Amino acid sequence: MEEILLHACCAVCMAYPIELLKENYNPVVFFCNPNIYPEAEYIRRRDELIKYCEQQGYKYFIDDYEPEKWYAYIKGLEKEPEKGKRCNKCFEYRLLKSAQKAKALGIKTFTTTLSVSPHKVSKNVFEAGQNAAQQYGLTFLEQDFKKQNGFLKTMEIAKKNDFYRQQYCGCEFSIRKNSL
Repeated sequence: MEEILLHACCAVCMAYPIELLKENYNPVVFFCNPNIYPEAEYIRRRDELIKYCEQQGYKYFIDDYEPEKWYAYIKGLEKEPEKGKRCNKCFEYRLLKSAQKAKALGIKTFTTTLSVSPHKVSKNVFEAGQNAAQQYGLTFLEQDFKKQNGFLKTMEIAKKNDFYRQQYCGCEFSIRKNSL
């Protein structure tokens, strides 16, 4: 079965998409999230994902945590609202890194869990994914994982597995008062 690189933002968002992908692919998980703030939150999400991947026998890779590069990439967009230009630039950054990783691993197709969230504009995620795929000569699978109750399904799997569930998207600009 063909491998697919699955960019995952956390174990919660990965839970349903990876099950769906297993029907047609051999998923390889890639955790690339330099946007997550603070570092303790990044570690908590990373470790939860690693634990689940190891329990389920999923192959995974963890990108270096380099928030300073992410901040430089989104510079000037700090005051943008959620679902705005900053988020689009963040999708672009992480999906370009995912395409690089897929290319390095010899995996021809990649996708992301970002579309499972009702807080993300899937059209914008897909645009960033297609642009990254084109740059690296790959295929980006446009899969809107929130369709057919995908978000509900991923929440049920997360609850069943007692996953840590964060209260904000990840970056410091998405933190609402009392989230931390």
